[in-house]
Amino acid sequence: MTAEHPRLKDVYAHPVGRDAIDRVLLQLGRSPRWVTNPLVANLPLRAAARLARPVLGGDITSSLLDLLADHGDGHKASPRADADDRPWWNRAVFYQVYPRSFADSDGDGVGDLRGLLARLDHLADLGVDCVWLSPIFDSPNEDMGYDVRDYRAVMAEMGTLADLDELIAGCHARGMRIILDLVVNHTSAEHPWFRAAVADPEGPYGSYYHLRRGRPGEDGSGPPPNNWASFFGGSAWRWLPQAQRWALHLFAPGQMDLNWEEPRVRAEVAQIVRWWRARGIDGFRLDVINYISKRPGLPDGNEAIGTLMQFPGIEHYFFGPRLHEHLRELRTDGFTRSPDDPVPMSTARSRRADGALGEPLPPDPIGVMVGETPGVGVELTRLLAGTGRGELDMVFNFDVLDGPGRTRWDDYRYDLSYLKEHYLRSLERLGGDAQLALFLDNHDNPRMLSKVLGDRDQDPSLRSALAKALVTIQLMLPGTPFLYQGQEIAAIDQRFTSASELHDVESLNRLTRLRADGLTEADAVARVLPGARDHARVPMRWEPGPTTGFTTGTPWQPGREESVGFTVAEQESDQGSVLNHVRRLIALRRAEPALVDGGMTALARSSRRYFGWLRTLPGTAETWLIEVNLTDRTIRRPRGLPDAEVALGSPSLERGATMAPYECLVARVRAG
Repeated sequence: MTAEHPRLKDVYAHPVGRDAIDRVLLQLGRSPRWVTNPLVANLPLRAAARLARPVLGGDITSSLLDLLADHGDGHKASPRADADDRPWWNRAVFYQVYPRSFADSDGDGVGDLRGLLARLDHLADLGVDCVWLSPIFDSPNEDMGYDVRDYRAVMAEMGTLADLDELIAGCHARGMRIILDLVVNHTSAEHPWFRAAVADPEGPYGSYYHLRRGRPGEDGSGPPPNNWASFFGGSAWRWLPQAQRWALHLFAPGQMDLNWEEPRVRAEVAQIVRWWRARGIDGFRLDVINYISKRPGLPDGNEAIGTLMQFPGIEHYFFGPRLHEHLRELRTDGFTRSPDDPVPMSTARSRRADGALGEPLPPDPIGVMVGETPGVGVELTRLLAGTGRGELDMVFNFDVLDGPGRTRWDDYRYDLSYLKEHYLRSLERLGGDAQLALFLDNHDNPRMLSKVLGDRDQDPSLRSALAKALVTIQLMLPGTPFLYQGQEIAAIDQRFTSASELHDVESLNRLTRLRADGLTEADAVARVLPGARDHARVPMRWEPGPTTGFTTGTPWQPGREESVGFTVAEQESDQGSVLNHVRRLIALRRAEPALVDGGMTALARSSRRYFGWLRTLPGTAETWLIEVNLTDRTIRRPRGLPDAEVALGSPSLERGATMAPYECLVARVRAG
């Protein structure tokens, strides 16, 4: 895009422009047709912005043009590799473990590495290909490990490096790879780098962080350097009396943003990655990695964007000007093996289509890079994780988690027709350029089952049916599925009732702000509970009982659930359980190449109730049919569907003219 005065359609044709405009439309709950209809699309950008000002509350033109200028004309990705050349993660099923809440081995009420080690067979039996651990590095735990104090040490309550080495070897011996969370947008304020920076801001570590002087003679009582807001509330700046500097923190006050413009910071991060790769770690999920590049000078954020997105300044770092450069450098200097690198302490054993294990595999030439990328949409996914781009391998697009005009703090019922539309639109726009990361539950969001069902998540029949339907979508669509602990037993939100039951710093800060605004505690809690991260962080339910088999002590975060039939032990022997449905799905996925490598054809594209698609292996007649009823009502199947033999289904293997509430099935299409 080179026009001095671009039209709206020119901006929307640019990957960065399209994602930015789509983000605004999603936040407003508006359709893309608002900007794609010819009348509006042909307007000059500035004219369109003037017309939208009453809706947006201000002019965002200059900020949008700055973003486009940062990223040139938006380079496209290369075509997808042939099936035989695809990396292991292209066919893998990932499983996220929140170690603090998975399994406790020593009775202190906090999950740990040895507890996870004792439960590895559960994951291997499930059919998992890669285990992803949320933070285990040494940390003061202001944000549950996402504030790292030492990148080469394990936090004391989790265990030791020796325990982690045993866990790595245990995963590999079972044919599973293992990745860790790497948090390098920021460190803990207790990290030695930050301590040194505070002690001597002009010294060698002062440039590791974003430290700014105040106005002449200022003692910290004046305004901060800019209007950026913290995601956990308040200003993104903290005054350091000892250093007489302001320090940037996009998250909690003890999570200090690193300055990736400093070459030594980038070199330190690359060395951390190489150190863990030598211990056998197969890659990392990179926390808020798209935030690492900030606009030079850290200018004030656009007020209209700040009001719309709730976080002033976000346009200056959610897709910063040097993000591509930093990621390519990290991939080369940190994740890519060189001939003189030490052989990892262990590698994963190969796994055949029938699940049997073979010999240990050679070291992966490049560790997998999975990016957590808030605010990044489909087009930016292609720029960050496109085949041949040399940056990330996959990214998480969070737009799937909430419907148009909604946020996770809203108390509403999620419409699964939006999930269908989001995934189909994403797959169509990605084409073969990038691999879609398929996820629903995670440690930062409430449970999807409860978002869809609301209070009816207490109904065991609906709960089980919907859990099977959602995991069928995740495991049968093209892409790489990421399951989160508890999904395999239909985990739901907890019935918390008071602020004392919450532990998450984000929720607690939000409660404090709401109380300061005049809300009663009961009203403030009611406003926070729909989006509280604690829902997904309660201990895993292994067996019936007060502590659910998680610990012999008192759990650090007790659950608030007394349901029957929704623990691992109860579902093991129930062939109709969610757990066994997930096992069969993963086994079928591994055994049938069409369900992983096959192309996709959507059926009844416009239906808001029925989600159906075909997976066909290129060059063959091998075709599978997947069907899901997206509603809690009986619906009629669309006409003209192919004849197929059901291999896996819920509630039964029968395929009639109608579909039961949340019914799902996977069937082989009969030849002819």
